[in-house]
Amino acid sequence: MTIKELQILAEENRRRLVEVVFRAKAGHIGGDLSCLNVMTALYFHVMKGLDPNMPKAPERDRFVLSKGHCVEALYVTLEAKGFLKPEILDTLGQYGSILSGHPTIEVPGIEVNSGALGHGLSIGVGMALAAKMDKKQYRTFVLMGDGEQGEGSIYEAAMAANRYHTDNLVAIIDRNHLQISGDTEDVMPIDSIKERWTAFGWDVTSMDGNSMEDIVKTFDEIDYNNGKPHLLVSNTTKGFGVSFMEGIAKWHHGVLDADQCKQAVEEIENRIKTLKEQK
Repeated sequence: MTIKELQILAEENRRRLVEVVFRAKAGHIGGDLSCLNVMTALYFHVMKGLDPNMPKAPERDRFVLSKGHCVEALYVTLEAKGFLKPEILDTLGQYGSILSGHPTIEVPGIEVNSGALGHGLSIGVGMALAAKMDKKQYRTFVLMGDGEQGEGSIYEAAMAANRYHTDNLVAIIDRNHLQISGDTEDVMPIDSIKERWTAFGWDVTSMDGNSMEDIVKTFDEIDYNNGKPHLLVSNTTKGFGVSFMEGIAKWHHGVLDADQCKQAVEEIENRIKTLKEQK
């Protein structure tokens, strides 16, 4: 897909996300919106071997959503990729639905149950190491939150990834600077991320997670043969793409009313129209 096509798809996913969260009356929409561009790029540009008809294809790339509370972003991406039917996604928030507030393996396309923060990277290291041991070519991608970086298990996993030279592993930090209790630097400071993870032996790169062009460029430049695990610091905005949500901590787990949903959808649809009109 071209950059423009990915931008349009990300906006269409964003519109769907807003509508689904509004209907369910629950969801972590702020963090959903900040990571949605990256998730769209992963599933439609970066990751290989993904087939809704063969969700367990042996050579498929693996994805672990460590910040599992942002599962709504994953659900809309899986729907766009063909793993989830629209009538299934529409059951989010309803009794008896297979769709929970965190990823579960009941859902086609989801690799592991996740969302107990701090565990995803350890799982990803195991997947990457298994690929090395089995001489397989698949890669593993793990998306973490920046508030999640206060979990000590992440750094145990970081050391193990370096020890076993898992250059087939890519971790992404959704660096939107806000967690449920406020600014990350007030709750548990994590800067400077680059120096910290470089000291752990990782190949560290920063990117503009709000820019599809920069996301694609950064992923395309990863050297999967350099002997180092990779960390991408994705600088984003909480609530990205909805003006009244951007940079506002309360939208970590906010619920839209009907007027807010309408405004958000109109903003997104205007951007879709503008993108489609561009040559």
